[in-house]
Amino acid sequence: MAEKTVRHEIGLVNRKNLAISGIKKVDSFDSERFLLETEEGPLVITGENLHLKNLDVEQGEVAIEGKIDALQYVDGAAKADGAKGFFGKLFR
Repeated sequence: MAEKTVRHEIGLVNRKNLAISGIKKVDSFDSERFLLETEEGPLVITGENLHLKNLDVEQGEVAIEGKIDALQYVDGAAKADGAKGFFGKLFR
C-alpha cells in the first residue's frame, strides 16, 4: 500500500502575502508570530501586523498577510542547541 505524499510549499509575495500548504495544524498565532505544524516540522513565522487571511483545514493550507520578517523551521537538532528557550519565549 503506497503512502499519500503531502506537498509542503511556501509562497511569499513582496514580504506581505504568504501562502503555505502541507499544514497539519496552527498551534498559535498573534500579530507578531505564528506557530504552525507542517509536514516538514514546526514552522515559526515572525513579523508585524500579521493576520490570518485564509485557513483551509481539509486541504492543509493557510494564508497570512502582514510584514513577514522571518520563517524558521525548528527541528530536533535546534532544540538541543537552545530552541527550548526560544519556545519558552513563544508561550510566555
